[in-house]
Amino acid sequence: MNALTTFDVGYDVPARPGDALDTVQTPALVIDLDAFERNLERLRAAADAMGVRLRPHAKTHKSADIARIQMERGGACGISCQKVSEAEALVRAGIDDILVANEVRDPAKLDRIGRLALEARIILCVDDAEALPDLARATSRHGSTLEVLVEIDCGAGRCGISPGEPARDLALRIAETPGLVFAGLQAYHGPAQHIADPSERRAAIAKAVVSTERTVSLLAEVGLSCAIVGGAGTGSFPLEGGSGVYNELQCGSYVFMDADYERVRTEDGGRPGGFENALFVLTSVMSRPAQGRAVCDAGLKSLSTDSGLPRVFDREGVAYVGVSDEHGSLSDPGDTLRVNDRIRLVPGHCDPTCNLHDWYVCVRNGRVEALWPVTARGKSW
Repeated sequence: MNALTTFDVGYDVPARPGDALDTVQTPALVIDLDAFERNLERLRAAADAMGVRLRPHAKTHKSADIARIQMERGGACGISCQKVSEAEALVRAGIDDILVANEVRDPAKLDRIGRLALEARIILCVDDAEALPDLARATSRHGSTLEVLVEIDCGAGRCGISPGEPARDLALRIAETPGLVFAGLQAYHGPAQHIADPSERRAAIAKAVVSTERTVSLLAEVGLSCAIVGGAGTGSFPLEGGSGVYNELQCGSYVFMDADYERVRTEDGGRPGGFENALFVLTSVMSRPAQGRAVCDAGLKSLSTDSGLPRVFDREGVAYVGVSDEHGSLSDPGDTLRVNDRIRLVPGHCDPTCNLHDWYVCVRNGRVEALWPVTARGKSW
């Protein structure tokens, strides 16, 4: 192992290109590039086979580098995000086709959206006609145009107008509003992504497809076509993509996978899409205070536990069993761990975990190949 100096790592970045994996400063967010690239290709091939477009969700990775790769090599027609500041960060980095898959009502945020639409194609979701005057004022102020999706509640119980006639009537209002272009429907069923049982997940998405298809038909009756019928995610995309109703998929976690998505299974016992673990929190053993027990340096400030504790990757018998701010407790019945051993953890939920880090350390064949900044880290306004 090469000796480290503060000149090499530790001030601005956790590693440098060419470093060995076991010299990376921990805790660090590590991408296995080979697995990452295979995940990109798997979803691209699946979308091509189903004849649908990909608009991957950047809320997972918040990285302009990954967004560019998804568009250049991963088959994406554009990128989805959740917040105006995320969209601004991506546009500044050169991403020019973005769906803000969320409602935006604050006048200052709407002004920013109206201005941003001068620099890139911006699509926005709406679920309330009262939002339209403010949106129109924002586009008028900047001389821009916004494409708008009607978000319907197709089972998630979160945002979204009721499908059917209420959604149709809102779409008609959008089409009549200066500066706005009705572009289609947002029909995302978030909770269904994490239904582990395949038959229950299929039933949930079947209901979403029925309500979405009925809304599309009602819109056609009044002369409105849906250029975009978007939704779907990592856990359910084969169902929406194969429905003949959806034409854009908004999968996000597929590029990384996490411990929560590992619980989602297909009828044959596999994972939807066959995606691999490509994202890890690299941590170091910092203490062995007792037999059968060790402590690592990755706690709540390095990984999210809202979907459960992380899984220890490729270490037979070792488990992550407890967490505090800066420490993780490890069960090691075989006493196999030693101080400064590096361990890869599969986070329970990749999205909020990524938002805790400044850098992705990208690794291939045990060596650091690149570092990518988490471009939109903390961009939640």
